[in-house]
Amino acid sequence: MSGAVPSGFLALPRVDPSLAREVQDDLDKVEAMLADSVRSTDPLLTEAASHLLDAGGKRFRAMLVLLAAHFGDPKSPDLIRAAAVVELTHVATLYHDDVMDEAEMRRGRTSANMRWGNSVAILTGDYVFAQSSTMLADLGTEAVRLQAETFARLVKGQVRETSGPQAGADPLDHYLQVISDKTASLIASSAEFGGMFGKVDPETTGTLTRASDALGMAFQLADDILDVAGHPDDSGKTPGTDLREGVLTLPMFYALRSTDPADERLRSLLGRPLDDTEAEEALALLRPHPAMDEAAAILHGWADRARAELATLPEGRAREAFESLCDYVVERTG
Repeated sequence: MSGAVPSGFLALPRVDPSLAREVQDDLDKVEAMLADSVRSTDPLLTEAASHLLDAGGKRFRAMLVLLAAHFGDPKSPDLIRAAAVVELTHVATLYHDDVMDEAEMRRGRTSANMRWGNSVAILTGDYVFAQSSTMLADLGTEAVRLQAETFARLVKGQVRETSGPQAGADPLDHYLQVISDKTASLIASSAEFGGMFGKVDPETTGTLTRASDALGMAFQLADDILDVAGHPDDSGKTPGTDLREGVLTLPMFYALRSTDPADERLRSLLGRPLDDTEAEEALALLRPHPAMDEAAAILHGWADRARAELATLPEGRAREAFESLCDYVVERTG
């Protein structure tokens, strides 16, 4: 039995301890592979490519690959590589996202674009994705096709977010489609990779993929709600980041739909950059607003959709772990 100490979600009491230790042990192997994969003969490239990996992260997508494989053969030799591939793909997008967002911080440290400039950050993201693709080449054409299709959706989601909704389109529908492409797609593909390389039967793999797609939607919606309702001690993030940047998220869309004259001031603050004083005012107005309950209901709906898919799977510790993930995502928002 592995001696690895489970962390994060795997440490929750609802997750079978033996399963948690097995997945954590494999995550440790993934971590070693990630570190090795971004080493280069160029010192700057090695440092820049290691920057975000060394900062940590939940490794949520890698964990899903490993967890999904427990519906089949979790000892399949290609699983560690597959988990590293999806994590590197995710990290590559973060370098590019931070350039486009002009982000100053990522995972508690100075972003790569702030430290080395946009050119190095963009090239580093390209390099990390290239390393992911090199590892992927050993996993076969189906894996290459899945990653390519997923990466295309990630790019499409970023373009949608950058360009905004088309004339006449519902901004809320547009926002949900962006989440589907930018976040849920890779989370769903993580489960599909786990099924593919864990030799899980196609029907179960399809169910896990659909459940993880819904879980990915809930995961991002929970983050958006926490950006309003969360506390730095719990979330590790400063509340109101989206508000300050003028980014509209689920609670804000519902607040903007309000026709109550009492909400006029709140509506005037949403969708434009705010200074610290305005951001604090917007948070104070938005936190008790009914829009928060409406947003929470949508989050619960996506989590319930994931649970409904999972309920069709055979009972056991792997299914219980996936169901606990659904609970965890919802409970993060209180």
